[in-house]
Amino acid sequence: MTLKEKLETDLSSAMKARDELRTRTLRMALTAVKNEEVAGKQSRTLSDDDVVKVLTREAKKRREAATAFGDAGREEQAKAERDEGEVLEGYLPAQLSDEELTALVADAIAETGASGPRAMGQVMKSVNPKVAGRAEGGRVAAEVKRQLAE
Repeated sequence: MTLKEKLETDLSSAMKARDELRTRTLRMALTAVKNEEVAGKQSRTLSDDDVVKVLTREAKKRREAATAFGDAGREEQAKAERDEGEVLEGYLPAQLSDEELTALVADAIAETGASGPRAMGQVMKSVNPKVAGRAEGGRVAAEVKRQLAE
C-alpha cells in the first residue's frame, strides 16, 4: 500500500468515526498531494518519497502557523494548528536525534574532505540525500555550519 493509499484509507476511517481533526487534516494533506500531482506541464503520480516531501512541507506550515498564532495571542488557533501538525507527523519518518544528525554531518565532511564555511554547499549536497525528510533543512544547515566552523 502506498502512502497516498494509506492517507485515503485513513481519511475514510476518520470520516466514519466522525473524527473532525483527522478528517480535516487528511483532506488537507490529500489536496496538497493531488495539487502537487497536477502541478507542472503534465500530471504524474507521486512516489512515496514525493508524498513525504509534500507532508513535510505541510507539517512545517502548521508549525509556522502555530507559532504565528501563539505570538498573536490566538491560543485556540495555535492549538488547532499544532494538533493538525501532530496528525501529519504520524505519516512522516521518525526524525533524527541530534546525535544521529551530528554523526551524519561528520561523515559527510570526512567523505567530501571539506573544510571551512565555503564548503557548506558541498557538504549539504552530500548530507541531504542521507537525511531525506528525517530532519528539517534549517536544522541540518545549522549543524553543517557549526561543524565547519570548528
